[in-house]
Order: sequence, then structure tokens, then C-alpha cells
Amino acid sequence: MEKYINTPLTEEVVRGLKAGDRVLITGEIYTARDAAHKRLIELLDQGGELPFPIEGSVIYYVGPTPPKPGQAVGSAGPTTSYRMDSYAPRLLDLGLKGMIGKGERNQEVKDAIKRNNGVYFAAIGGAGALISRAIYEAEIVAYEDLGAEAIRRLKVKDFPCIVVIDNEGNNLYELGQWEYLNTVKKD
Repeated sequence: MEKYINTPLTEEVVRGLKAGDRVLITGEIYTARDAAHKRLIELLDQGGELPFPIEGSVIYYVGPTPPKPGQAVGSAGPTTSYRMDSYAPRLLDLGLKGMIGKGERNQEVKDAIKRNNGVYFAAIGGAGALISRAIYEAEIVAYEDLGAEAIRRLKVKDFPCIVVIDNEGNNLYELGQWEYLNTVKKD
């Protein structure tokens, strides 16, 4: 079963998501990779305001390729999430609710997800061209000089992902391995 959710994410919606849920997101999400995250944290350290509303937001770890005519973005596959691990807890503490990427997260991020009622989604790596079909509008909101890694506001409809770490700290990567190891018929 797929769950349809809208952004910005609310406390109630996040509490209803469980590790392993397939989700289709509609609304606005923001893009940012490591260079943009570094700048966001530096901005906060200097007392500045973030260039987008963080409360209830979802950040997608992606640097989309240039669009072809008629497209909002080109291929938009997820990047490896651990590169944002040193920045994510602070953003979660400020109200970020969701992150989309691929791969494992460190313990500090997992703790921040639980502490802040957040969620970590995975998008399918290698499926960037298919994922981009769910993106119908893209606008640079900060750090244009970063090119593909600039922060963009994406408008999405039925953006496909899977809940990897839910707000209770359940982790699909761990649960999936456990289930596999405990249900495989031993020869």
C-alpha cells in the first residue's frame, strides 16, 4: 500500500509513517547537497536566516541535471546521504521534518530524527530520469553559483520514496536485514 502525503509535513503525518512504507509526496520540497548544507550552517552560525522556511520542510539530497525542453529538471536521482550527516541534526532541531536521499545515516542523525519527530526517506538510486517525472516546477532559491547543487524549490506530485528511518528510530536497512536473515530457508 502506498501512502499519499503533502508538504509541509505535520507532526501527525510524520507519526503515521513507518519504516518500509511506500510514500508519494505532493507539494514543495527543497534540494541541497553538501556544499549548500555547509553554507546553510555557516549562515546560521553568523545569525542569518535560512533562504527557505525550514519548519515542516523536506530536503532532497540531489543535484539535478539540466532540463531538456519541456522539463522542470533533468535526471534527479538521490545522492548519498551520509555527506550531510554533520549538518542534518542542526536543521532537524530547527524544524526540518524530512530528508530524501540514499544510504545509511549516522547515529547522531538517527537520534535527531527521533528527538524531532522527523523522517528519512530513500529515493531509488539509478532511477533519476523516472523520478524527475514527478517534478513539475523548479526554481533556484539560493546559491546559484553552485550550479546543479544550488538550493532549489521543487514542486512535486506523487514523488516516490520509501520510509527508511521513522520517527521512532525504526530503520528499514536494519529491519530488512533482520527479516531476511531470519526467514531465509537454511540449506
